[in-house]
Amino acid sequence: MKFMKLGSKSDSFQTDGNSIRYVATELATDITVNVGDIKFHLHKFPLLSKSAQLQKLVTTANGENSDEVDISDIPGGPSAFEICAKFCYGMTVTINAYNVVAARCAAEYLGMHETIEKGNLIYKIEVFLSSSIFRSWKDSIIVLQTTRSLLPLSEELKVISHCIDAIAAKACVDVSKVEWSYSYNRKNLPEENGTESNLNGLRNRSVPKDWWVEDLCELEIGLYKRVVITIRTKAILSDEVIGEALKAYAYRRLPGFSKGMIQSGQAAKYRSIVDTIVWLLPAERGSVSCSFLLKLLKAAIYADFGDTTKGQLIKKIGHQLEEASVNDLLIRAGEGETMMYDVDSVKKMVEEFLMRDQIAEIESEEGHEVQEMRKPGILSDASKLMVAKLIDGYLAEIAKDPNLPLLKFIELAEMVSGISRPAHDALYRAVDMYLKEHPGISKSERKRICKLMDCKKLSVDACMHAMQNDRLPLRVVVQVLFFEQVRVAASSGSSTPDLPKSIRDLNNGSQRSSRSTTTNTEEDWDAVATAEELKALKEEVASLRLANGRNGVDKAASNKLKGMLKSKKIFTKLWSSKGEKGEKSGSDSSESTGSANMEEAKSTPSRNRRHSVS
Repeated sequence: MKFMKLGSKSDSFQTDGNSIRYVATELATDITVNVGDIKFHLHKFPLLSKSAQLQKLVTTANGENSDEVDISDIPGGPSAFEICAKFCYGMTVTINAYNVVAARCAAEYLGMHETIEKGNLIYKIEVFLSSSIFRSWKDSIIVLQTTRSLLPLSEELKVISHCIDAIAAKACVDVSKVEWSYSYNRKNLPEENGTESNLNGLRNRSVPKDWWVEDLCELEIGLYKRVVITIRTKAILSDEVIGEALKAYAYRRLPGFSKGMIQSGQAAKYRSIVDTIVWLLPAERGSVSCSFLLKLLKAAIYADFGDTTKGQLIKKIGHQLEEASVNDLLIRAGEGETMMYDVDSVKKMVEEFLMRDQIAEIESEEGHEVQEMRKPGILSDASKLMVAKLIDGYLAEIAKDPNLPLLKFIELAEMVSGISRPAHDALYRAVDMYLKEHPGISKSERKRICKLMDCKKLSVDACMHAMQNDRLPLRVVVQVLFFEQVRVAASSGSSTPDLPKSIRDLNNGSQRSSRSTTTNTEEDWDAVATAEELKALKEEVASLRLANGRNGVDKAASNKLKGMLKSKKIFTKLWSSKGEKGEKSGSDSSESTGSANMEEAKSTPSRNRRHSVS
């Protein structure tokens, strides 16, 4: 730390109790200066020779108190006045980064200018500031911190602006020229973790571009904002470095922010800091991580920000939504909400993400000279796929909320339904989770939510699970069986077997066969194939799986499917339902009826009573 020593005489200031200061000398004191609760018993000559303000006060004083003046409003209080008084006496006094601003403001208040005496205190302090303090990185930060308690005079004297300019200039200097010490967090460097054999490499490591960000975290948010604005004005540092600085400040100044946890009773503090950080965020996409933006949004919701701030964050998040994780999107709903999570905000993020594609297409068609250019990969198929998978995982989490309306679940799922995914396993898990947590939904609602997934895109494991899932409508189970048969046939190199007409109709969503002349939409959805048709399908799938097993193709899956088919859990349910309709259908053979009855006898009473699953 830089410092300046003034005067050469020994310090003879003495203390008498807590409220009396005096100079130990043979000469009697002839003036009393009151600064708050402290009385300074001093001599007029050394003080008046350097202070225009004290000259004025003594001249205008009259009556019994002509030798006593009050300057309780002096900036810096008693300690700052004592520095000025010692300077007047020529006593040794040390000026450093912690007291220089107070001394400068007190000297200004006392009028210690060059017009009163050459080499006065103001001049000496100004030289010290410009030649030492403002050339030191850490001293400049310390000085800037001390200016808050000395407003507005510290602002009027331009101490704050000079400090900010000095700090900004040093932050923007070429890193190859950084030689002063700084407080950079090295916990992520390999040398610090002992993972590099040459532990002396740290001394040879180049200075990182964001070396300054942690030191600035010591500043109060108002001063911090001004420093960052000045740094950005110089247009030397990249937006990524500015973003890293904002992230470091939020993590340091907001308790629990890094973990996405907001401490109670901190709303006012969060509101001030988050609002400033959002205002300072660079416009460039990717300058801060999507995870950081989502943490800011959570804090904004907690601190009850207006729609403008939250809207700005949601728009930025939407522009890089593919970077988010499911945990990032789990934003707790505000007070008074019945739902567990803020699903509406996530919907807006997806809208922003999809909107960018539309904006780019429209501007390209209109042939604007200034177009919204897209960086490679921003809206590529890979990015869209990542967002679709992200939403699938998010749906599986929010489906656990018993208060989540079906409409919100479906609306969010349909927003990404146009994005092709190679597999629908994650979406199936989300649908199954919703059915599990909301067993009371109607048949039509169950039908609607199941339409979100494509049975053709379920993996073998997902198909195995679906075949035994009592929560799924029967039609979905039959669809799974059908597409599994097609997949087995394709993998074995054989042609796809012909399926009974009723199952084809069931799978294709067409009207049922002529056996049923008056069927409504609900009956179509819950339709159950005949025992003969399902038996044929069962035997076909089993034979294909066994053939694959002999050929060494998907042997584990074939064994699993074979065991499942033998268990007859699904078919028992299907056949028992169809068995009760056998009398009405005159086309079922005695063999199929007997098969149905055999399976019906093995089924549980509860399954016998269940005609359809919705």
